[in-house]
Amino acid sequence: MDKLRILYVSSEINPFLETSDVAAYVRQLPADMQDRGAEIRILVPRFGLINERKNRLHEVVRLSGINITVGEEEKALVIKVASIPNAKLQVYFIDNEDYFHRKSVFFDKKNKFYDDNDERAIFFCKGVLETVKKLGWAPDIVHCNDWMTALIPMYLKTTYRNDPMFKDTKSVFTVYNNAFSDKFDADLLEKAKAMDVSDEALAHLRSADFDGFIKLGVAYADAIVKVDKEFGEGLNKLLNESPKRVDIVEEDDNLLSEQYYNLYNDLVGQE
Repeated sequence: MDKLRILYVSSEINPFLETSDVAAYVRQLPADMQDRGAEIRILVPRFGLINERKNRLHEVVRLSGINITVGEEEKALVIKVASIPNAKLQVYFIDNEDYFHRKSVFFDKKNKFYDDNDERAIFFCKGVLETVKKLGWAPDIVHCNDWMTALIPMYLKTTYRNDPMFKDTKSVFTVYNNAFSDKFDADLLEKAKAMDVSDEALAHLRSADFDGFIKLGVAYADAIVKVDKEFGEGLNKLLNESPKRVDIVEEDDNLLSEQYYNLYNDLVGQE
């Protein structure tokens, strides 16, 4: 049997950046799956808080140089890579000077939500898939974590559905309650457009908020994992009633690892 190929996508990962529980979760799970024989790739944004010299990031020239369309603009994609200390895992960083060179993540020093956080998410999601294509590495599973990755399951089912690299790929969307009350601009749908992406495909984003991103991810992912117990009333109902929701018991590390391994294999139809 071929090795299971799993792509992990997240807004953060230890030890490079930690602002929430996502960072530890995405650090441990890929290591556990690698120990079980899976082939792993990890992609995160290169936020400005990540010290390139300290963490020994370097540009992967052969992967850089793609332009990513966000609305009517094209932005240059730069790919950097670093190894996780004491682990045989590499992390690829999606970078762009306009979006990721600030010394903060989603809020400025005055705690103001960045106006272009939607563009940053769109650029990141599109950039992840284009990077994987350039790697020439076809994932069996794309495991998306938190709101910033929510567009990826939709792009996999639309723009990339006939792409040989992704035609058999299944997606998992893990939802965390990292909610924010800020709203995005009304042109969010136009920015998120891509080939074969209709207005209807993006309908959940019409609310232009955190809930909209989560609803989009839930609508298109092949499996949903709910990490936190409580969300807003509407999201709670949606997540609890989703037929794609998978209950993961997190009391024991070995049990946690086994449940995810079984989930991945169930999705790709392997024994």
